Amino acid sequence: MLTLVDAPRCPYCARVRILLAEKGVPYEPLVIDLDDRPAWVYEKNATGRVPVLEDGELVLPESAVILEYLEERFPEPPLLPADAAARALVRLRIFRFDDALGDAYYALRRGAPEAADRLAHCLGALDRGIAAWLLPYGLADIAYLPWLLRLRDRMGVDLAPYPALAERLERLAERPAVAAEVEVVAGLP
Repeated sequence: MLTLVDAPRCPYCARVRILLAEKGVPYEPLVIDLDDRPAWVYEKNATGRVPVLEDGELVLPESAVILEYLEERFPEPPLLPADAAARALVRLRIFRFDDALGDAYYALRRGAPEAADRLAHCLGALDRGIAAWLLPYGLADIAYLPWLLRLRDRMGVDLAPYPALAERLERLAERPAVAAEVEVVAGLP
């Protein structure tokens, strides 16, 4: 059975939880406290970051790499397009996550000057490109969803100015795997 070194508040871990749920893959979570990381986490990932997936002898850190591995290991249902060019574009969207949303999200969390404007720019770009960026449902959605849920539900960011993005998020929240993550976010202290 797979083991996932996990932390409920970590959006990178959420990516992996959502994918595992979408594919119906059972796993054993090893939940850690991000404020008091156990020493053994550094033995599994020298950076001490989570998630870390264990599959037999394989110990794999980095959520984007884990997503790719799980997509190949458990190909059904497919979360990447069949077309090679379309797969490459999904991978590019995930690769550019920090520029598209992640950096602005963390700047807002830190209270950095002009972070709200930067986030608004990123959300606007996502909203304008939602049809090309995140359709059909798959790895690109899973890569962005945890941050969007936390922005909306934990940080009080109003997504109404971004109607395509807000509607997509509401529709995806009906999926059991995403609904489970909505519950995790709601239960965070």
